[in-house]
Amino acid sequence: MKKTGMYYQSPIGLIWLEEDNGCVSALRFANERLENESDTPLLKECEKQLSEYFAGKRKDFDLPLAQSGTSFQEQAWEYMANIPYGKTVSYKEESVAIGKPKACRAVGSANGKNNIAIIVPCHRVIASDGSLGGYAYGIEIKKKLLALEQKYK
Repeated sequence: MKKTGMYYQSPIGLIWLEEDNGCVSALRFANERLENESDTPLLKECEKQLSEYFAGKRKDFDLPLAQSGTSFQEQAWEYMANIPYGKTVSYKEESVAIGKPKACRAVGSANGKNNIAIIVPCHRVIASDGSLGGYAYGIEIKKKLLALEQKYK
């Protein structure tokens, strides 16, 4: 099966959803519609679960996921996938948890290469001093996602 995708208009911006071989392989914020759309049952389910998330009715996603990266990136993404809804951890806490205590910057870089935003919640990783750090889609979107989760926690 080839990659297929569709757009989802979330309350905080346009999102591109992508499926590859029966798994969600990308969830990226988009500035405009550039891709040809082709929805699938999996992408419609992803859209439904995202709508529930934005309405405060879903705290965990139940979708098959697939993204590939280096072994280190995959460790970072697996850790992020298990950060509970409404909680934050620091880049330092993540680096210690994956057994690389001196790799805070590398963790930040790996998190930035996460292709499945929200579902693999890289927005829940912040700086040790409590500041937001970075976010591939901009700090404003990160703030909105964290505020949403605090509202419905």
